[in-house]
Amino acid sequence: MRTTPPHAAPIRVGLISDTHGLLRPQALAALQGSDFIVHGGDIGDAAILAALGAIAPLTVVRGNNDREDWAAGIPETEFLQAAGVLVYAIHDLSQIDIEPVAAGVRVVVSGHSHKPKIEERGGVLYVNPGSAGPRRFSLPIAVAELVVQGDAVAARIIELA
Repeated sequence: MRTTPPHAAPIRVGLISDTHGLLRPQALAALQGSDFIVHGGDIGDAAILAALGAIAPLTVVRGNNDREDWAAGIPETEFLQAAGVLVYAIHDLSQIDIEPVAAGVRVVVSGHSHKPKIEERGGVLYVNPGSAGPRRFSLPIAVAELVVQGDAVAARIIELA
């Protein structure tokens, strides 16, 4: 688990998922300035992790399509402590293996569906940044961001042109 010290200034956590081997320049531009980045799986190519890691410290989970040798060491779930907020990442939300509230998790980041979504349930913010890779059906190409200040958190979807 990556941990950050408490900050008075807001922390920006860039969220990306389902790149499937395609890292768009627009996604890279949208993630610039992030203090941390979380990739929600279905990465598709180790070079994507290198490019994202050059922007900010990276927390990454393996998706159902990440089965090549380069992905063998990537965990299926991961935690990120961003100031006062515990973030839990998993690729497919239907496979969640914790009870977020009991685990002290404030934000769950997932991917898999390619559908961008932000929803708060029971005090937990669920964020799916959608797909930043190849277009699927008529779904938007998107990333997302979390802004964390102390124990407060806000999220937004960023649709890419």
